[in-house]
Amino acid sequence: MSQSIVSARRRLATFTAIGAAAALALSGCASTSEGQSAEEFTGEYTGPAVELSYWNGFTGGDGPFMEKMVKEFNAEHDNITVKSNTMQWADFYQRLPAAVTAGEGPDVGVMHLDQLATNAARGVILPLDDLASELDLSEDDFTSEVWNAGIYNDERFGIPLDVHSLAMYYNTEHFKTAGITEPPTDDASFQEALAKLQAAGYETPFWMPARWPSHLMNLSLQWQNGGEPYGADGTQAQFDSKAGVDALTWQTSIIADGFSPEDVAVDSQYVAFKNGETSITWDGIWQINDLTESGLPYAAAPIPTIGADTAVWANSHNFFLPKQRSVDNDKANAAKVFIAWMSEHSGEWAGSGMIPARQSVRDSGILDGTVQAPIAELIESMRFLPAVPGIGSVQAETLEVAVADAVLGESDPEAALAKATKTASKLMADNEASFGK
Repeated sequence: MSQSIVSARRRLATFTAIGAAAALALSGCASTSEGQSAEEFTGEYTGPAVELSYWNGFTGGDGPFMEKMVKEFNAEHDNITVKSNTMQWADFYQRLPAAVTAGEGPDVGVMHLDQLATNAARGVILPLDDLASELDLSEDDFTSEVWNAGIYNDERFGIPLDVHSLAMYYNTEHFKTAGITEPPTDDASFQEALAKLQAAGYETPFWMPARWPSHLMNLSLQWQNGGEPYGADGTQAQFDSKAGVDALTWQTSIIADGFSPEDVAVDSQYVAFKNGETSITWDGIWQINDLTESGLPYAAAPIPTIGADTAVWANSHNFFLPKQRSVDNDKANAAKVFIAWMSEHSGEWAGSGMIPARQSVRDSGILDGTVQAPIAELIESMRFLPAVPGIGSVQAETLEVAVADAVLGESDPEAALAKATKTASKLMADNEASFGK
Protein backbone atom coordinates (compact mmCIF):
# COMPACT_ATOMS: atom_id res chain seq x y z
CA MET A 1 0.00 0.00 0.00
CA SER A 2 1.43 3.41 -0.91
CA GLN A 3 2.59 5.78 1.81
CA SER A 4 0.10 8.35 0.54
CA ILE A 5 -2.87 6.02 0.98
CA VAL A 6 -1.67 5.02 4.43
CA SER A 7 -1.31 8.66 5.47
CA ALA A 8 -4.80 9.48 4.23
CA ARG A 9 -6.37 6.61 6.12
CA ARG A 10 -4.55 7.66 9.24
CA ARG A 11 -5.80 11.20 8.78
CA LEU A 12 -9.32 9.83 8.46
CA ALA A 13 -8.80 7.72 11.57
CA THR A 14 -7.76 10.83 13.46
CA PHE A 15 -11.19 12.33 13.09
CA THR A 16 -13.13 9.14 13.76
CA ALA A 17 -11.03 8.43 16.85
CA ILE A 18 -12.14 11.57 18.62
CA GLY A 19 -15.15 9.80 20.09
CA ALA A 20 -12.85 7.33 21.78
CA ALA A 21 -10.68 10.15 23.07
CA ALA A 22 -13.71 11.92 24.49
CA ALA A 23 -14.78 8.74 26.26
CA LEU A 24 -11.37 8.42 27.86
CA ALA A 25 -11.55 12.03 28.95
CA LEU A 26 -15.01 11.49 30.42
CA SER A 27 -13.83 8.68 32.63
CA GLY A 28 -10.51 10.11 33.68
CA CYS A 29 -9.96 13.83 33.50
CA ALA A 30 -12.49 14.73 36.14
CA SER A 31 -9.87 13.83 38.73
CA THR A 32 -7.43 16.53 37.66
CA SER A 33 -7.10 19.64 39.76
CA GLU A 34 -9.20 22.70 38.98
CA GLY A 35 -7.89 26.23 38.65
CA GLN A 36 -4.35 25.01 38.16
CA SER A 37 -1.84 27.72 37.36
CA ALA A 38 1.87 28.35 37.51
CA GLU A 39 3.57 31.42 38.94
CA GLU A 40 3.53 34.53 36.76
CA PHE A 41 5.31 34.10 33.44
CA THR A 42 8.00 36.72 32.87
CA GLY A 43 8.84 35.92 29.26
CA GLU A 44 12.09 34.11 29.99
CA TYR A 45 13.34 31.19 32.02
CA THR A 46 16.34 31.54 34.33
CA GLY A 47 15.70 28.60 36.63
CA PRO A 48 17.53 25.28 36.97
CA ALA A 49 17.97 22.91 34.05
CA VAL A 50 14.79 21.12 33.06
CA GLU A 51 13.83 18.53 30.46
CA LEU A 52 10.48 18.94 28.70
CA SER A 53 8.44 16.18 27.11
CA TYR A 54 6.95 17.53 23.86
CA TRP A 55 4.14 15.58 22.19
CA ASN A 56 3.27 16.07 18.55
CA GLY A 57 1.94 14.16 15.54
CA PHE A 58 4.37 15.32 12.86
CA THR A 59 5.20 11.89 11.46
CA GLY A 60 5.17 12.83 7.76
CA GLY A 61 7.28 15.15 5.63
CA ASP A 62 6.75 17.90 8.21
CA GLY A 63 8.54 15.89 10.90
CA PRO A 64 12.14 16.74 9.94
CA PHE A 65 11.34 20.47 9.92
CA MET A 66 9.92 20.30 13.44
CA GLU A 67 12.86 18.29 14.73
CA LYS A 68 15.25 20.83 13.21
CA MET A 69 13.46 23.62 15.07
CA VAL A 70 13.57 21.66 18.33
CA LYS A 71 17.32 21.14 17.93
CA GLU A 72 17.82 24.85 17.29
CA PHE A 73 15.81 25.72 20.39
CA ASN A 74 17.84 23.32 22.54
CA ALA A 75 21.08 24.76 21.19
CA GLU A 76 20.00 28.27 22.21
CA HIS A 77 18.80 27.34 25.71
CA ASP A 78 21.36 25.81 28.06
CA ASN A 79 18.82 25.26 30.84
CA ILE A 80 15.98 23.76 28.75
CA THR A 81 16.11 20.46 26.86
CA VAL A 82 13.07 19.52 24.80
CA LYS A 83 12.54 15.83 24.02
CA SER A 84 10.06 15.09 21.24
CA ASN A 85 7.59 12.23 21.46
CA THR A 86 6.19 11.96 17.95
CA MET A 87 3.26 9.68 17.14
CA GLN A 88 0.41 9.33 14.67
CA TRP A 89 -2.28 11.93 15.27
CA ALA A 90 -4.91 9.25 15.89
CA ASP A 91 -2.73 7.76 18.63
CA PHE A 92 -2.02 11.22 19.99
CA TYR A 93 -5.70 12.09 20.53
CA GLN A 94 -6.45 8.70 22.05
CA ARG A 95 -3.50 8.72 24.43
CA LEU A 96 -3.45 12.33 25.63
CA PRO A 97 -6.51 12.42 27.98
CA ALA A 98 -5.62 9.18 29.75
CA ALA A 99 -1.95 10.16 30.03
CA VAL A 100 -2.81 13.53 31.57
CA THR A 101 -5.19 11.87 34.06
CA ALA A 102 -2.49 9.38 35.07
CA GLY A 103 0.07 12.15 35.55
CA GLU A 104 2.06 10.85 32.59
CA GLY A 105 1.21 13.50 30.01
CA PRO A 106 3.65 15.79 28.23
CA ASP A 107 4.91 19.13 29.51
CA VAL A 108 3.95 20.84 26.24
CA GLY A 109 2.34 19.77 23.00
CA VAL A 110 0.76 20.78 19.73
CA MET A 111 -2.68 19.77 18.45
CA HIS A 112 -5.14 20.70 15.73
CA LEU A 113 -7.25 23.74 16.40
CA ASP A 114 -10.50 21.79 16.05
CA GLN A 115 -9.50 19.59 19.01
CA LEU A 116 -8.85 22.43 21.48
CA ALA A 117 -12.45 22.85 22.66
CA THR A 118 -12.90 19.13 23.30
CA ASN A 119 -9.75 18.90 25.37
CA ALA A 120 -10.46 22.17 27.16
CA ALA A 121 -13.95 21.01 28.12
CA ARG A 122 -12.51 17.81 29.57
CA GLY A 123 -9.89 19.62 31.60
CA VAL A 124 -7.01 18.14 29.62
CA ILE A 125 -5.39 21.45 28.66
CA LEU A 126 -4.85 24.80 30.38
CA PRO A 127 -5.78 28.37 29.40
CA LEU A 128 -2.95 30.38 27.83
CA ASP A 129 -4.26 33.92 28.18
CA ASP A 130 -1.31 34.90 30.36
CA LEU A 131 1.14 33.65 27.75
CA ALA A 132 -0.62 35.47 24.91
CA SER A 133 -0.64 38.64 26.99
CA GLU A 134 3.03 38.37 27.96
CA LEU A 135 4.03 37.81 24.32
CA ASP A 136 1.79 40.68 23.24
CA LEU A 137 0.00 38.33 20.87
CA SER A 138 -3.40 39.48 19.70
CA GLU A 139 -5.79 39.30 16.79
CA ASP A 140 -3.77 42.13 15.18
CA ASP A 141 -1.07 39.62 14.15
CA PHE A 142 -3.45 36.86 13.01
CA THR A 143 -6.59 36.51 10.98
CA SER A 144 -9.61 36.93 13.22
CA GLU A 145 -10.85 33.44 12.24
CA VAL A 146 -7.80 31.50 13.39
CA TRP A 147 -7.28 33.66 16.48
CA ASN A 148 -10.85 33.45 17.71
CA ALA A 149 -11.16 29.73 16.95
CA GLY A 150 -8.70 29.06 19.78
CA ILE A 151 -11.05 30.54 22.37
CA TYR A 152 -13.43 28.34 24.35
CA ASN A 153 -15.67 29.68 27.13
CA ASP A 154 -13.93 33.06 26.88
CA GLU A 155 -10.48 31.60 27.52
CA ARG A 156 -7.64 30.96 25.08
CA PHE A 157 -6.34 27.40 24.93
CA GLY A 158 -3.98 27.46 21.94
CA ILE A 159 -1.23 29.56 20.39
CA PRO A 160 -1.46 29.17 16.58
CA LEU A 161 1.69 27.97 14.82
CA ASP A 162 0.34 27.77 11.28
CA VAL A 163 -2.68 27.56 9.04
CA HIS A 164 -3.14 24.84 6.45
CA SER A 165 -5.95 24.68 3.95
CA LEU A 166 -7.13 22.88 0.88
CA ALA A 167 -5.46 23.98 -2.33
CA MET A 168 -5.89 23.27 -6.01
CA TYR A 169 -2.94 21.40 -7.52
CA TYR A 170 -2.66 21.24 -11.30
CA ASN A 171 -0.33 19.47 -13.72
CA THR A 172 1.44 22.24 -15.61
CA GLU A 173 2.24 20.01 -18.60
CA HIS A 174 -1.40 18.97 -18.94
CA PHE A 175 -2.46 22.62 -18.78
CA LYS A 176 0.07 23.56 -21.45
CA THR A 177 -1.09 20.76 -23.74
CA ALA A 178 -4.72 21.83 -23.25
CA GLY A 179 -3.91 25.47 -23.94
CA ILE A 180 -4.78 26.65 -20.42
CA THR A 181 -2.56 29.60 -19.49
CA GLU A 182 -3.94 30.48 -16.05
CA PRO A 183 -5.34 28.40 -13.19
CA PRO A 184 -9.15 28.63 -13.00
CA THR A 185 -10.53 30.97 -10.36
CA ASP A 186 -14.32 30.45 -10.53
CA ASP A 187 -16.90 27.90 -11.64
CA ALA A 188 -17.01 29.06 -15.26
CA SER A 189 -13.25 28.97 -15.75
CA PHE A 190 -13.00 25.68 -13.85
CA GLN A 191 -15.60 24.02 -16.07
CA GLU A 192 -13.90 25.45 -19.13
CA ALA A 193 -10.55 24.07 -18.00
CA LEU A 194 -12.03 20.60 -17.43
CA ALA A 195 -13.58 20.63 -20.91
CA LYS A 196 -10.29 21.69 -22.51
CA LEU A 197 -8.40 18.99 -20.63
CA GLN A 198 -10.83 16.35 -21.83
CA ALA A 199 -10.52 17.62 -25.38
CA ALA A 200 -6.73 17.32 -25.04
CA GLY A 201 -7.08 13.62 -24.20
CA TYR A 202 -7.21 13.68 -20.42
CA GLU A 203 -10.45 11.72 -20.06
CA THR A 204 -11.14 12.19 -16.35
CA PRO A 205 -9.12 15.28 -15.32
CA PHE A 206 -10.58 15.88 -11.83
CA TRP A 207 -11.46 12.94 -9.59
CA MET A 208 -14.13 13.41 -6.92
CA PRO A 209 -13.40 11.13 -3.94
CA ALA A 210 -16.20 9.65 -1.87
CA ARG A 211 -14.33 10.16 1.37
CA TRP A 212 -11.30 12.21 2.42
CA PRO A 213 -11.02 15.04 1.54
CA SER A 214 -14.47 15.24 -0.05
CA HIS A 215 -16.15 16.51 3.12
CA LEU A 216 -13.54 19.28 3.33
CA MET A 217 -14.44 20.25 -0.23
CA ASN A 218 -18.07 20.28 0.84
CA LEU A 219 -17.40 22.54 3.81
CA SER A 220 -15.49 24.92 1.54
CA LEU A 221 -18.36 25.02 -0.92
CA GLN A 222 -20.94 25.52 1.83
CA TRP A 223 -19.06 28.61 3.00
CA GLN A 224 -18.64 29.78 -0.60
CA ASN A 225 -22.42 29.52 -1.04
CA GLY A 226 -22.98 31.74 1.99
CA GLY A 227 -23.88 28.93 4.37
CA GLU A 228 -22.65 27.90 7.78
CA PRO A 229 -22.45 24.15 8.49
CA TYR A 230 -23.12 24.69 12.20
CA GLY A 231 -25.32 27.14 14.07
CA ALA A 232 -23.69 30.09 15.79
CA ASP A 233 -24.39 28.70 19.27
CA GLY A 234 -22.83 25.33 18.42
CA THR A 235 -25.89 23.30 19.34
CA GLN A 236 -27.14 22.25 15.93
CA ALA A 237 -26.01 21.35 12.43
CA GLN A 238 -27.39 22.94 9.29
CA PHE A 239 -25.79 20.96 6.47
CA ASP A 240 -29.16 20.72 4.72
CA SER A 241 -29.41 24.44 3.99
CA LYS A 242 -29.67 25.50 0.36
CA ALA A 243 -25.96 26.31 0.52
CA GLY A 244 -25.16 22.78 1.66
CA VAL A 245 -27.39 21.08 -0.90
CA ASP A 246 -25.98 23.24 -3.71
CA ALA A 247 -22.45 22.38 -2.59
CA LEU A 248 -23.04 18.63 -2.63
CA THR A 249 -24.98 18.82 -5.88
CA TRP A 250 -21.98 20.50 -7.51
CA GLN A 251 -19.71 17.73 -6.25
CA THR A 252 -21.93 15.02 -7.71
CA SER A 253 -22.15 16.92 -11.00
CA ILE A 254 -18.41 16.41 -11.51
CA ILE A 255 -19.12 12.69 -11.79
CA ALA A 256 -22.38 13.09 -13.74
CA ASP A 257 -20.61 15.29 -16.30
CA GLY A 258 -17.92 12.67 -16.84
CA PHE A 259 -14.96 14.52 -15.36
CA SER A 260 -14.44 11.89 -12.63
CA PRO A 261 -14.84 8.13 -12.23
CA GLU A 262 -17.85 7.04 -10.16
CA ASP A 263 -16.14 5.33 -7.23
CA VAL A 264 -12.93 7.03 -6.10
CA ALA A 265 -11.53 5.48 -2.92
CA VAL A 266 -9.80 7.40 -0.13
CA ASP A 267 -6.67 9.17 -1.41
CA SER A 268 -6.93 7.56 -4.86
CA GLN A 269 -7.42 10.96 -6.45
CA TYR A 270 -4.16 12.16 -4.92
CA VAL A 271 -2.20 9.08 -5.99
CA ALA A 272 -3.58 9.41 -9.53
CA PHE A 273 -2.57 13.07 -9.66
CA LYS A 274 0.89 12.35 -8.27
CA ASN A 275 1.35 9.68 -10.95
CA GLY A 276 0.33 12.08 -13.72
CA GLU A 277 -2.96 10.27 -14.44
CA THR A 278 -5.19 13.25 -13.62
CA SER A 279 -4.81 16.97 -14.24
CA ILE A 280 -6.26 18.65 -11.15
CA THR A 281 -6.79 17.68 -7.53
CA TRP A 282 -7.93 19.50 -4.41
CA ASP A 283 -5.96 18.48 -1.35
CA GLY A 284 -4.18 19.96 1.62
CA ILE A 285 -1.03 22.03 1.42
CA TRP A 286 0.64 19.38 3.56
CA GLN A 287 1.13 17.48 0.27
CA ILE A 288 3.51 20.10 -1.15
CA ASN A 289 6.80 18.47 -0.19
CA ASP A 290 5.60 15.03 -1.28
CA LEU A 291 4.63 16.34 -4.71
CA THR A 292 7.85 18.28 -5.08
CA GLU A 293 9.95 15.24 -4.23
CA SER A 294 8.00 13.16 -6.77
CA GLY A 295 9.29 15.29 -9.63
CA LEU A 296 5.78 15.92 -10.96
CA PRO A 297 5.44 19.13 -13.01
CA TYR A 298 2.85 20.92 -10.92
CA ALA A 299 1.80 24.21 -9.39
CA ALA A 300 -0.68 25.19 -6.69
CA ALA A 301 -3.39 27.82 -6.51
CA PRO A 302 -6.36 28.59 -4.26
CA ILE A 303 -9.38 26.40 -4.91
CA PRO A 304 -11.75 28.19 -7.32
CA THR A 305 -14.63 30.24 -5.96
CA ILE A 306 -17.47 28.05 -7.16
CA GLY A 307 -20.07 30.00 -5.17
CA ALA A 308 -20.51 33.70 -4.55
CA ASP A 309 -17.95 34.07 -1.74
CA THR A 310 -14.25 33.23 -1.61
CA ALA A 311 -13.78 30.69 1.18
CA VAL A 312 -11.88 27.49 1.89
CA TRP A 313 -11.70 24.96 4.73
CA ALA A 314 -8.61 25.25 6.89
CA ASN A 315 -7.13 24.00 10.13
CA SER A 316 -4.25 25.09 12.33
CA HIS A 317 -1.64 23.49 14.57
CA ASN A 318 -1.79 25.11 18.02
CA PHE A 319 0.61 24.81 20.93
CA PHE A 320 -0.98 23.89 24.25
CA LEU A 321 -0.10 23.18 27.86
CA PRO A 322 -1.64 20.07 29.45
CA LYS A 323 -3.02 20.06 32.98
CA GLN A 324 -0.56 18.51 35.41
CA ARG A 325 -1.31 16.40 38.49
CA SER A 326 1.18 18.55 40.40
CA VAL A 327 2.48 21.92 39.22
CA ASP A 328 6.20 22.31 38.49
CA ASN A 329 6.63 26.05 38.01
CA ASP A 330 10.03 25.64 36.41
CA LYS A 331 8.75 23.26 33.76
CA ALA A 332 5.60 25.32 33.21
CA ASN A 333 7.55 28.50 32.53
CA ALA A 334 10.20 26.69 30.46
CA ALA A 335 7.39 25.26 28.33
CA LYS A 336 6.02 28.76 27.77
CA VAL A 337 9.47 29.90 26.64
CA PHE A 338 9.47 27.01 24.16
CA ILE A 339 6.06 28.00 22.78
CA ALA A 340 7.14 31.64 22.52
CA TRP A 341 10.32 30.70 20.65
CA MET A 342 8.42 28.44 18.23
CA SER A 343 5.92 31.18 17.49
CA GLU A 344 8.65 33.72 16.85
CA HIS A 345 10.52 31.30 14.57
CA SER A 346 7.47 29.97 12.74
CA GLY A 347 8.90 31.19 9.45
CA GLU A 348 11.15 28.14 9.48
CA TRP A 349 8.03 25.98 9.67
CA ALA A 350 7.06 27.24 6.21
CA GLY A 351 9.56 24.72 4.86
CA SER A 352 7.08 21.98 5.83
CA GLY A 353 4.56 23.43 3.36
CA MET A 354 2.51 25.17 6.04
CA ILE A 355 1.66 28.87 6.24
CA PRO A 356 2.88 30.75 9.34
CA ALA A 357 -0.11 31.95 11.33
CA ARG A 358 1.48 35.26 12.30
CA GLN A 359 1.12 38.14 9.86
CA SER A 360 4.41 39.65 11.04
CA VAL A 361 6.21 36.43 10.08
CA ARG A 362 4.52 36.24 6.69
CA ASP A 363 5.39 39.89 6.04
CA SER A 364 9.08 39.03 6.41
CA GLY A 365 9.05 37.53 2.90
CA ILE A 366 9.56 33.98 4.15
CA LEU A 367 6.95 32.68 1.69
CA ASP A 368 8.35 34.43 -1.38
CA GLY A 369 8.78 31.90 -4.18
CA THR A 370 7.21 29.02 -2.25
CA VAL A 371 4.50 26.78 -3.64
CA GLN A 372 2.10 27.84 -0.89
CA ALA A 373 2.57 31.58 -1.51
CA PRO A 374 -0.54 31.93 -3.77
CA ILE A 375 -2.67 30.17 -1.17
CA ALA A 376 -1.32 32.39 1.62
CA GLU A 377 -2.43 35.48 -0.29
CA LEU A 378 -6.04 34.49 0.42
CA ILE A 379 -5.52 33.63 4.08
CA GLU A 380 -8.37 35.94 5.09
CA SER A 381 -10.76 33.60 3.27
CA MET A 382 -9.79 30.53 5.30
CA ARG A 383 -12.57 29.17 7.50
CA PHE A 384 -12.34 26.98 10.61
CA LEU A 385 -14.75 24.75 12.47
CA PRO A 386 -16.35 26.37 15.54
CA ALA A 387 -14.94 25.83 19.02
CA VAL A 388 -17.48 23.17 19.96
CA PRO A 389 -16.48 20.12 22.05
CA GLY A 390 -16.84 16.85 20.15
CA ILE A 391 -17.28 18.52 16.76
CA GLY A 392 -14.74 16.20 15.11
CA SER A 393 -16.59 13.00 15.94
CA VAL A 394 -19.94 14.57 15.00
CA GLN A 395 -18.63 15.45 11.59
CA ALA A 396 -17.06 12.04 11.03
CA GLU A 397 -20.32 10.27 11.86
CA THR A 398 -22.62 12.54 9.84
CA LEU A 399 -21.36 14.96 7.20
CA GLU A 400 -18.62 12.64 5.95
CA VAL A 401 -21.16 9.85 5.56
CA ALA A 402 -23.69 12.09 3.77
CA VAL A 403 -21.12 13.35 1.31
CA ALA A 404 -19.95 9.81 0.57
CA ASP A 405 -23.50 8.54 0.08
CA ALA A 406 -24.28 11.28 -2.43
CA VAL A 407 -20.98 11.06 -4.29
CA LEU A 408 -21.40 7.30 -4.61
CA GLY A 409 -24.95 7.74 -5.89
CA GLU A 410 -26.51 5.93 -2.94
CA SER A 411 -28.62 8.95 -1.99
CA ASP A 412 -29.50 12.29 -3.51
CA PRO A 413 -27.76 15.29 -1.92
CA GLU A 414 -30.86 16.74 -0.27
CA ALA A 415 -31.91 13.48 1.40
CA ALA A 416 -28.37 12.62 2.48
CA LEU A 417 -27.83 16.01 4.09
CA ALA A 418 -31.24 16.05 5.75
CA LYS A 419 -30.50 12.74 7.46
CA ALA A 420 -27.00 13.86 8.45
CA THR A 421 -28.27 17.16 9.84
CA LYS A 422 -30.84 15.45 12.04
CA THR A 423 -28.30 12.99 13.41
CA ALA A 424 -25.62 15.64 13.89
CA SER A 425 -27.95 17.94 15.80
CA LYS A 426 -28.89 15.06 18.10
CA LEU A 427 -25.22 14.26 18.71
CA MET A 428 -24.44 17.91 19.38
CA ALA A 429 -27.25 18.09 21.92
CA ASP A 430 -25.87 14.98 23.61
CA ASN A 431 -22.39 16.51 23.61
CA GLU A 432 -23.68 19.73 25.13
CA ALA A 433 -25.19 17.75 27.98
CA SER A 434 -22.05 15.65 28.36
CA PHE A 435 -19.35 18.29 27.98
CA GLY A 436 -21.26 21.25 29.36
CA LYS A 437 -20.38 24.80 28.44
